[in-house]
Amino acid sequence: MSAIKKSNCSSNKKSCPENNHGEHIAVTNFREYLRIPSVQPNINYDDCVKFLEKQAESLGLPIKVHSFVPGKPVVVITWTGLEPGEQSILLNSHMDVVPVYPEEWTHDPFGAEKDENGNIYARGAQDMKCVGIQYLETIRRYINEGKRCKRTIHVSFVPDEEIGGGEGMSLFVTTDVFKKLNVGCALDEGIASPTEVFALFNGERTIWQMKIHCPGTPGHGSLLHDNTAAEKVHLIMNKFMTLRQEEKNKLKANKNLTIGDVTTINITMLSGGVQVNVLPPEFILGVDCRLAVDRDLDAFLTMIQGWCKDAGEGTRVEFTSKDNYVPPTLLIEKNKWWTTLRGQLDSLKLEIKPQIFPGGTDSRYIRKIGIPAFGFSPMNKTPVLLHDNDEFLNEKTFLRGIDIYYSIIQALANL
Repeated sequence: MSAIKKSNCSSNKKSCPENNHGEHIAVTNFREYLRIPSVQPNINYDDCVKFLEKQAESLGLPIKVHSFVPGKPVVVITWTGLEPGEQSILLNSHMDVVPVYPEEWTHDPFGAEKDENGNIYARGAQDMKCVGIQYLETIRRYINEGKRCKRTIHVSFVPDEEIGGGEGMSLFVTTDVFKKLNVGCALDEGIASPTEVFALFNGERTIWQMKIHCPGTPGHGSLLHDNTAAEKVHLIMNKFMTLRQEEKNKLKANKNLTIGDVTTINITMLSGGVQVNVLPPEFILGVDCRLAVDRDLDAFLTMIQGWCKDAGEGTRVEFTSKDNYVPPTLLIEKNKWWTTLRGQLDSLKLEIKPQIFPGGTDSRYIRKIGIPAFGFSPMNKTPVLLHDNDEFLNEKTFLRGIDIYYSIIQALANL
């Protein structure tokens, strides 16, 4: 099920911080990784795996490539600690990226072009190939300095996060391979922050995505039939949009809240009908809901079912995604991982805003099995461009991120 490789390189060998073109080697590695078009859907991950094998060899570290699902490799690079019996640290990132519209980009989305300001343009620059390389380059720095950590550090690169992680991290955490990693704490992705303040995420909202089926009386478009599909859609849509406005008002009224603190509701699809003058036998409404961590899920479900009943006979909800509630990682003094992380961030004089992640990441699967997980991407004073056109990260911000990880990773690994 897995292939194991071990480098013959010496872990004490010093590596030049710059390449032949005067660019920091970490930036060069980052740009090389970005040039691999690991784009959803139907990804061939072979080039990602080859790249990571090369990185592991340069670090002198063992690499394992697990194939729980054909074509969906999970890659783990391990730096064994001085006390390997202690719980380990997991540094996770995903290899896949979302599609691009090349005509909307001013740079080649897989060229990793760097402009005169040091901005590196590519899909995955923020989400999240930067973080995977920053992990490896932090460990490279430790090795070059002759450092050792108490706890083992595993750096994982997983597939398919951008399509829900069902055959990636969601499956990985259920395997004996994962259990043997003995993970005590995990770091995963966050998002950029346009201000000086860094975002740090300790939880995620619950994702419910659904189709509301609204059957109705078919007939000629010139008549006024009762019980039409459109009347049912109208009622259901009004209910959702009213609740949506309430959540918008809640967010607007309290400046301390972030988007992750409220329930978001968006109508994303409406299908049905074959001709303008024909009443359809059914409309189907697509709805995306991200439920706040303080939302009562049972009550929310009862409410939706009540709306369907009010709309009329045959109206029903079909869930295409219905996650269970996953408790956030507690930010309390008893949580030694949190106090250690916070202490290091404080020592670096970094302003941090803990919050609930607005979307979904692989962290939810890690928290689901009871492991503390923190979403953190060290990118402040950077526009949020994940999934956007002209996604970029400045090389100085990227390199500063390695400095930040240098402090916090060794603190966690020596706890």
